[in-house]
Amino acid sequence: MTIADAVAVALWLGVTLYSVFGGADFGTGLWDLTAGDAVRGRPIRDLIDQAIGAVWEANHVWLIFCLVVLWSGFPVAFASIASTLYIPLSLAALGIVLRGAGFAFRKATVASRSRRAFGTVFAVSSILTPFFLGTALGGIASGRVTANRTGNLVTSWVNPTSALIGVLAVTVCAYLAAVFLTIDAHRLGHSDLSRAFRSRALGAAVVAGVVAIAGIFVLRADAPDVYHGLTHEGLPFVAASVVCGAVVLGLLARGARLGTRLLAVGAVAAVVWGWGIAQYPYLFPGTLTIARGAAPKATLDAILIVVGVALAVVGPSLTLLFLLVQRDRLGAGAS
Repeated sequence: MTIADAVAVALWLGVTLYSVFGGADFGTGLWDLTAGDAVRGRPIRDLIDQAIGAVWEANHVWLIFCLVVLWSGFPVAFASIASTLYIPLSLAALGIVLRGAGFAFRKATVASRSRRAFGTVFAVSSILTPFFLGTALGGIASGRVTANRTGNLVTSWVNPTSALIGVLAVTVCAYLAAVFLTIDAHRLGHSDLSRAFRSRALGAAVVAGVVAIAGIFVLRADAPDVYHGLTHEGLPFVAASVVCGAVVLGLLARGARLGTRLLAVGAVAAVVWGWGIAQYPYLFPGTLTIARGAAPKATLDAILIVVGVALAVVGPSLTLLFLLVQRDRLGAGAS
């Protein structure tokens, strides 16, 4: 493994962590939007507020991590992505800002009409943000982003692969959120909500599976390089994702909870790494390799040192935060 490969692994680790933890947070938006009116949907929305209230902003640290590593470690790729895909990326950034504002103001607002308005902003932004991020990733996977910045500003993200990954991102986020909320509802003593989210998790898993199966044909026609990689070098990761997903379905159908969250995370992480392996050694399929797009060695050395220090500081800090949340030590009246 070269030093450029090591930096690429660090970048992909950040992508994985954001996909899992950020994805679980974004997925709550769909369930918030479909919870029902102010009275019927209040228990679900209260559960969502309690489950993500302490961590939803913290998970964006992985997005910042990815941007910094990509910008400093692979500047050519960063410049090409930023110049070609700035429309979906700007929409995703706007969604992140509106989502945060909607969530914060909904909790601070007393008037019911304003709460509904801010809640709608939070929910819709939570759905649109992963969709637009997915369309940007689809542009990269399908080879529509190039190192010479000649990619079309519209068709680079408005295409079959981008639509596929955008929809898949929304469904996977909803699936992760439902699994996490199933456990959180049980932990907080809401057995009825736990059963409700278990049903939602099963439904989201089925939809995500259908989208993924349809995606095989889309990738074969529209992103042949990634399709070939997924059916060859990345196939073990795809298989691992299928196995993890199937086990989660079985556990949820039986009403079991132990291990479901970890297996759901494993299913998503395996897909992310399957894509990374499928695309290796390219940053942009067929046009820009990791070696050719990497920064000078001195820069890569510094990046790895900083990444090591950052993970040593941020990793334990976020772990402690999640443990405190799971043990209800950050809620009102926690001692």
